[in-house]
Amino acid sequence: MRIIIALLFCFGSSMAMAQSTNAWKTLSRVHYKTRFDELTQFEEEYPIFSEEVKALDCTEITLEGWMIPLDELRGENYFVLSSLPFANCFFCGGAGPETVMEIFSKKQIDFTEKKIKVTGKLKINADDPLRLMYILNEARLID
Repeated sequence: MRIIIALLFCFGSSMAMAQSTNAWKTLSRVHYKTRFDELTQFEEEYPIFSEEVKALDCTEITLEGWMIPLDELRGENYFVLSSLPFANCFFCGGAGPETVMEIFSKKQIDFTEKKIKVTGKLKINADDPLRLMYILNEARLID
């Protein structure tokens, strides 16, 4: 019995480690479908998430990335994190919307141009075209 518990503990730790290092890769497993949006009155592309992405919804994940300097949108506890440096991020045309995430932190995280690591609870968004499709709530900076 102790061996089974030890194996489960080790397997769970390995899964957590694998998940934290490959979270952006997993989040890239999405494709898009076009449909008419009643709110915007336009045809919009909506994400269709893979089962791997759906499994991460409402779970705690850890991500590394770069802060996007959106001064006019940035709040005290809000910023956008990109899996790519600013020059290559989605907003600059170098990648897709699956490479960025809204971050709502518990405490203020000061802007830096260096890569950071955050952890928090993931919320996937397939329905609100005014929000990014990935949102990390209760985020905190990991040193």
